[in-house]
Amino acid sequence: MRRAQGLLVRSMPTPFHVVLNPGSGRQDRDARLALIRSTLEAAGRTFELAVVKRPGELTAVGRRMLARAQETGGALVAAGGDGTINTLAGLALRADVPFGILPGGTFNYVARAHGIPTDTEAALQALLQARERPVAVGMVNDRPFLVNASMGMYAQSLDDREVFKQRLGRSRPVALLAAVFTALQRHRHWVITLEADGQETTVVTSTLFVGNNHLQLAQLGFVETDAPPSDTLLAVVTAPLSRPAILGLMLRGAIGRLAEADGVRCLPFQRLTVSPKLLHKPRRLKVATDGETAWLTTPLRFQHAPQRLRLLVPA
Repeated sequence: MRRAQGLLVRSMPTPFHVVLNPGSGRQDRDARLALIRSTLEAAGRTFELAVVKRPGELTAVGRRMLARAQETGGALVAAGGDGTINTLAGLALRADVPFGILPGGTFNYVARAHGIPTDTEAALQALLQARERPVAVGMVNDRPFLVNASMGMYAQSLDDREVFKQRLGRSRPVALLAAVFTALQRHRHWVITLEADGQETTVVTSTLFVGNNHLQLAQLGFVETDAPPSDTLLAVVTAPLSRPAILGLMLRGAIGRLAEADGVRCLPFQRLTVSPKLLHKPRRLKVATDGETAWLTTPLRFQHAPQRLRLLVPA
């Protein structure tokens, strides 16, 4: 980059402003840092690299790097798992800044859905030659999600997964073990009103799941793998089930046949409002978005963001 008469002139390809969250994935932090730095230097790409050193500072670090991306006309790049990607993608979305991904989590649904390699070196090479793709982002109240958002049992399973991860490490078998643990617990049955695109219905359920990732929905059996991505979101609710029945649903999900199960209801929508119907309606509900939980004010409102994320994908 150089300045001419007070104007910033781009003399090189888009600079990258990379945020690495070493809490995502099992790769050695120093090795990953060295790989990112050496690859971008060898390519002659202008870049900055920031490391999240403590839990809870991801947003602050992301905002600092986002400001640098805006100053240089560059891209914000997330190096981490789906939770890290979710947080930084929300910043890039609102600022209308290009957004890149170097996946480093357990499932990496966002990256895999858009053909981004899960190997760091391959992802870096793809990033260097990337093009922009506008991607629809789901919103629940003011929180974005690229993969899914949920309340009830599914959200609880993510908290349980975090506990298991701290004890046993991050891996898919550990995530599965945590899910089985959640399924075997007692769960609250929610009475909720769903108002989807003007149509209202009341259901009793232990969980509400809203999907926005074609790959994950295909793996669960809700959409065809080779079908084009839909411009709608998909809500999934289950009838109250026994613990053995919940384990059966998990098995169906693992083999891609969850949509065929009794007691599972699917509802595609553009706009969805979820309101608990209880004697004392809770003012807040715990909601998970892409693996991160937070307390949101009711009613919950789901829809796509009005703008698209400028995602950098392999050319």
